[in-house]
Amino acid sequence: MIRVTDQYFWNIIFILFYLGLVVMGVIVLQSEAYITYAELDLFDIVIIALASQRLIRLFVYDSMTKFFREQFYDAKVTKAGKVTLHKPKTGPRRTLCELVNCSWSFGLWATTMVTFFYLLTPLAFVPVLILALSAVATWLQLFSSMIGWKAEQLRGEVEGK
Repeated sequence: MIRVTDQYFWNIIFILFYLGLVVMGVIVLQSEAYITYAELDLFDIVIIALASQRLIRLFVYDSMTKFFREQFYDAKVTKAGKVTLHKPKTGPRRTLCELVNCSWSFGLWATTMVTFFYLLTPLAFVPVLILALSAVATWLQLFSSMIGWKAEQLRGEVEGK
């Protein structure tokens, strides 16, 4: 049995809104694009992908942008005076809350936005490049930390024997 809720309505509205933005973006890019689709090369695609990955990490997981995600929650004050955040039960804020907390959903929106501005204007190259380089730097830091953890683990195993 299919469960039907009024939240499906808002999810469909946001999907249609996204599709409408994509169609309008394509129309704008057909006449105003600085770089056409045919001119995209592997470098451009990698830069767009890395910049999008960094935006996803920033908005879905990072503590510095937690204030942004919290705007879509309901705040409730407990008897002890502590404020707790809860997802709204229904409505457009519930859909937005789920959108900004899901890397898959937010990734689609972020990649669309990065691609649109990257193709639209040369001014977008610098911020997109900065986001892409910060994604690479993050991966290098994670990789070097992983090597350090593995070396510590191996050293502990050798000293323990």
